[in-house]
Amino acid sequence: MPVLLAAEAVNPLTPSWLEIGVGLVCFLLLFVVLRQFVLPRFERVYAERDQRINGGQQRAEELREQAAGLQREYEEQLALLRAEAAGIRDDARAEGARIRAELRADAEAQVARVREQGEAQIEAAREQVMREMRGELGGLSTGLAERIVGAPVAPASSRAVDRFLEELEGRADAPS
Repeated sequence: MPVLLAAEAVNPLTPSWLEIGVGLVCFLLLFVVLRQFVLPRFERVYAERDQRINGGQQRAEELREQAAGLQREYEEQLALLRAEAAGIRDDARAEGARIRAELRADAEAQVARVREQGEAQIEAAREQVMREMRGELGGLSTGLAERIVGAPVAPASSRAVDRFLEELEGRADAPS
């Protein structure tokens, strides 16, 4: 066994040139493989992820804008519908008022017709009663005069009774 001198002792911290060369060649080989095959895949995955994130944000922003537009359109339609409903209510109120006025006018006309018919019937009954009363009153007056006088009364005096009754009737019809 060879004996080594202390002066030639090997420093364990300094690597040999062979180890440095092999390590450098392996590092360069690993670097080339990573750069050619692995790094493009990482870049592609990173770009896809970035595109999904940014694309999702863009789609979300587009959807927000679309939703805001739909909400504005909905509010405009709602306002139009409210205005239309108010118009329909106003028209219905006006139609109801018109119908009420027509019914009231018809009722008043019917009341006037019934009143006129009633007044005409009352006037006809009054005239009939007056004719009957005149005949009876004339006869009663003539009969009473004959009893008082004790002799028959001439037809001329029955005409005088008729005139007297007409005068009374004229006074009754005249406004007081």
